[in-house]
Amino acid sequence: MKAKKLTTEMIVVIAFMVALEIVLSKLVSVNISFLRIGFGFLPIAILAILYGPIWAGVGYAIGDIIGGFLFPTGAFFPGFTVTAALTGVLFGLVLYNKKITFVRALVVSALVCILCNLLLNTFWLTFILGKGFAVLLASRAIKEIVAIPVMAVLIVLIDKTVMKAIPQKAR
Repeated sequence: MKAKKLTTEMIVVIAFMVALEIVLSKLVSVNISFLRIGFGFLPIAILAILYGPIWAGVGYAIGDIIGGFLFPTGAFFPGFTVTAALTGVLFGLVLYNKKITFVRALVVSALVCILCNLLLNTFWLTFILGKGFAVLLASRAIKEIVAIPVMAVLIVLIDKTVMKAIPQKAR
């Protein structure tokens, strides 16, 4: 997997998307105990569509680190940064240089929600909260199952609207 060569325009777009991810994740999201409902994945999906898995993964990891220090909700835990990077990589692997269809968006949403958000983040929460994996998994599963089609619809809408506004040379 070869990363797209970094240009000045790419740096600006990546920086903007990282900033937008932080705002959408930390300031616009709803936090309920160990559940977080947010839209921080949207700028990362844009990065994945534009620049591929490596830059989407790097962007999400940077956003997680900066957001964790600017708006802490507890001690910084690097496991969530690993999950963020993996999420960006998955988005890139499924969306980069591909026609964005609802089925493709549904597949990547299911992968991210089940593998990253449900399984991996629940595993990290067992360390932080000291609760059993099965207990946390059961309580988080419904939110992630509901999130799959919502994410898919939003990814398709992003591709149909926002992506049209980004100049071709910035891609």
